[in-house]
Parts: sequence; C-alpha cells; structure tokens
Amino acid sequence: MSSESGVKFLPTGAIIQELNVAGHNIVLGYPTVEPYAEAPFFGETIGRVANRIGDAKIESLNGKSYELAANNGPNHLHGGLQGWGKKIFKGPELVNRDGKEGVLFTYLSPDGEEGYPGTVQLKVWYTSWEEAQESGTPKLVLETEYEVELTGTEVDETVVNVTNHSYFNISGGPTIEGTEVTLSTPKYLHVADAMLIPTGKIEDFPGVEADKAIVLGAKEPQFDHAFIVDSDTANIPLDTRKGPLRKLVGFSHPATKLHIDFFSTEPAFQFYTGEHINAAAHGDIQARGPRAGFCVEPSRYINAINVPEWRNQVLLKRGQIWGAKTVYKAWKS
Repeated sequence: MSSESGVKFLPTGAIIQELNVAGHNIVLGYPTVEPYAEAPFFGETIGRVANRIGDAKIESLNGKSYELAANNGPNHLHGGLQGWGKKIFKGPELVNRDGKEGVLFTYLSPDGEEGYPGTVQLKVWYTSWEEAQESGTPKLVLETEYEVELTGTEVDETVVNVTNHSYFNISGGPTIEGTEVTLSTPKYLHVADAMLIPTGKIEDFPGVEADKAIVLGAKEPQFDHAFIVDSDTANIPLDTRKGPLRKLVGFSHPATKLHIDFFSTEPAFQFYTGEHINAAAHGDIQARGPRAGFCVEPSRYINAINVPEWRNQVLLKRGQIWGAKTVYKAWKS
C-alpha cells in the first residue's frame, strides 16, 4: 500500500506516515524518516507497554520485580527511553488479509530490552480499502491488527499493551481548534493528580456525555485520559480480536468537512488533545506546537500489570497470544 491508496508507512516503528483523505494528509508526520527520531511519537507503534506504568516498576512478574526507565516524572511511559516506535521493523511485506491487500511489519524484541523480561515477537498488519456511502463519497478505511507472542525461553511471562500513537488534524490549521468530538462513553479511569496513574475507580468524566458533541478550542478543553468501553474487567480476553468492534469516538470539522471515526476491539482508549506537542520544523513542514493534533490510543487499562483485578489484560505467558484490532474510517462530506 502507498499514498495512491491513501495510506503510507515507514519501517521505523511501523509508522503511519500518511492517511490521505480528499487531498488532505490528516496525520502529523514528515516526508522522510530522519525527523521522526526527535518527533513526539508521531505515527508510532507503541510498546512493549503503551501508556504509563506507575513508579516505573513492575511490582510482580516471574516471582520478582522489574525496574523500568522513569521517563515521565516518576513513571514509565510508552515503552521507555526508546520504545518500539523508534525501532526498525522488518517489512513491509505484501500480504492478503481476509481477501484484501495489506502489509505486514514484524519486530523481535529481545529479553531485557528497556528492562522488560522475555523475547517477544510483534506482528502488525495494516489493511486499507474504500467503503461505499449512500452520499457517494467513499470512506477510507484503515484496519490495524496486532499480535504478540512470547517466543523466548528466558521467562515464563511478560507484559504487553500495544497501540498506535498517530496525531490527527482535520482542521487544516495549526491547531485542532473547531474540531467536534463525540465520545461513545463518559466512563474513564479516575486519576488523582497530574501523574495520571489511575486510582482504580471508574467514574464519569466531568462535562462529558455519551454521543454528545464537544467543540475543541485552541486551548480548551484538555483531555489526556483513558476512557472505558468495557468495564467487565474479569472477562477481558488477552486477545480481543474475536470480540466486538466498538465505536470509540468520532471527530468532524465544520469548515473542512473532514471526518474520522475510531473503532476497536480494545476495552479502553486514551484521548489526548496534544498539549505537549513540540516538534521542530523540517524542510517544508512547519514546526508543530501544543494542540497541533489529537490522539486516540485504543489499549488496555493503564498500569494494569500492577493492579491485580486488571493484570489479566496484559499478562502474556508462553503459549499464549496477545492480540488487538483497531479501525479508522475517514472521509470528506
């Protein structure tokens, strides 16, 4: 797949480089790979564990604890100092996925990488196609599927939580101002402070109603929270791909007429309005600052490995498969 089909990727981090809708590339990125080395997670596959691990420590795994890099205050964020998004993947390999043309990227993460135990293999499939609409304007669909297996013999278990960290901008301007967002749920993992580690409670987010549009301004409202679409924590499978593909959130912009909807089999999603974006200019690409884009990161619960009631979501043992699926649908009306 290439820009002719609306999407373009890079082997570094299996990055989503372009997602073109009616002549608009709606993901933040660069035309060459070099500036991604300093970019804040633009388009990256995030692992071995997405989001935060409290106090940068896995409290109990393989009968011991593991110290990780504290790269977000006292916490561990997005796989460490150089997570999977900065690694060179094998691929793209052209594949047939359920009758559609796709590409496969693979990455072998060695035992001890970023402090994580066990050698694991990651597979990332991207498949894109056009979906007809009654209005006559087709939707561009991009399906991402993840699969992780503990292939090494060093340990009996490890921890996995993979997502993509693309930033989206459908305003056509320097910020996401004017974008309308509709969340499928007001339920979120309650946090007590700016460190954003969940307290364990699931509550309604103040001011958010399910399926009611919120307009994003140049500075407010701000989001960097994990919303919950499946609170049946005891029954969330390690491989969610056979479960329902649920709509998480939808975005539209009245001026550009651009839209994007997010679907996933995952039980949660981080919604982030990009307050900390700081990306340098490169060639014809201008610098990007706060709120230049928004993120939707489908995933498991934050810090799940350290919460007994949640750890089944992320605990991968030998012989098991961790899996997830996410779908973007984007179009211009």
